[in-house]
Amino acid sequence: MDETEFNRLSEGTLKAIAAAIDASGLDCDSEFKAEGVLEIEFDDGARMVINRHAAAREIWVAAKSGGFHFRHQAGRWVDSRSGQELFSALSDLLSRNSGTRVDLAGR
Repeated sequence: MDETEFNRLSEGTLKAIAAAIDASGLDCDSEFKAEGVLEIEFDDGARMVINRHAAAREIWVAAKSGGFHFRHQAGRWVDSRSGQELFSALSDLLSRNSGTRVDLAGR
């Protein structure tokens, strides 16, 4: 995948994540801090950052429980270590951080 395609796919994915979080009813603040950087802040002050990493052609997630790297494979963003799909992984991470069950995978 070339840089133009990566930027298009990753930007669309970040916007879809933001929309899914807003639609989920989760009590948090999410906003784009810079181009390609989505920050989520929880009531307790904890933060999660989701950003695109152009050099690696990955979407990176920094959460309380660690860092995760997602590569685009066969039409999905997949964790480079666990193989978990991005929206499924975010559902788990958001649920753990918020204490409320969140399902972004069914978006």
